[in-house]
Amino acid sequence: MAKVMFIISNKYRLDQKLGSGSFGDVYRGVDISNNQTVAVKLEVETCKHPQLEFEYELYKLLTSGEKTQPEGLPAIKYFGLEGEFRVLVMDYLGPSLEDLFNYCGRKFTLKTVLMLMDQCLRRIEFVHKKGWIHRDIKPDNFIMGTGDKSNVCYLIDFGLSNKYITPEGEHIPYNENRSLTGTARYASLNNHLGHEQSRRDDLESFAYSILYLAKGSLPWQGLKVQKGEDRYTKIYNKKVATPIPELCAGLPKEFASFLSYCKSLKYDEAPDYTFWRHIFEQCGRDNKIEYDDEYDWIIKRRQEKVDE
Repeated sequence: MAKVMFIISNKYRLDQKLGSGSFGDVYRGVDISNNQTVAVKLEVETCKHPQLEFEYELYKLLTSGEKTQPEGLPAIKYFGLEGEFRVLVMDYLGPSLEDLFNYCGRKFTLKTVLMLMDQCLRRIEFVHKKGWIHRDIKPDNFIMGTGDKSNVCYLIDFGLSNKYITPEGEHIPYNENRSLTGTARYASLNNHLGHEQSRRDDLESFAYSILYLAKGSLPWQGLKVQKGEDRYTKIYNKKVATPIPELCAGLPKEFASFLSYCKSLKYDEAPDYTFWRHIFEQCGRDNKIEYDDEYDWIIKRRQEKVDE
């Protein structure tokens, strides 16, 4: 293993290792000039499937033409080669929705789900408007901010993203025989079938993510796979066999309507993000919900402080 440099670009000090992935390691670091906490991604220069430079270039593309840093996208502070590593320094963010879901007992209230839906749909729409699809929409890739941005939801991890608009401004052509890209639990049916992904697949994955957070689990989690069986096929079969009303049971009717809509989108069709944000805002009003950033985890933390 290559030796990790502890000072990056004479400006950032590595503090604590936060995690590892196939791409490399993530550290919490500090900007020495102002003591600000940052996130530092390291990737060995010789790794077989480098993706850090792709991620850096994509963040640049997503922010190009924007007068200010887009809400819900982490700001990139530095990218370069340091010793044997490619290094990406970016905003330090808080816990993921998956982390917070676990913290809150693996179920969110309708209020928290609706407030998150509004933010998450805006993030997905922004990426799509820039000509890109994410291809791995899931609770782990939505991260809450820190400090004065602690109620802002960020979309991260663009390592599997793809441009769906050609240089000529056309939608990429429909293709088949693709392998499943992303996470099987949240994958769209078309993704399972090997169809080229487009905007509709991000939305269907988002619908499954929201149902997971609202209900606590999805019916195709933890399926026992016998010898000779394919896990992805088993998950796909369970998705197909689960009727939408059953999947959305106990939730306002808008959730079933949204999933039906996502599944009905044509390959190159532009989703109507604004329409669905308004539908779910009305759902919130119907359920006497105030969009005040009082998420479940905020209330739980406050209660824990009182109990200390």
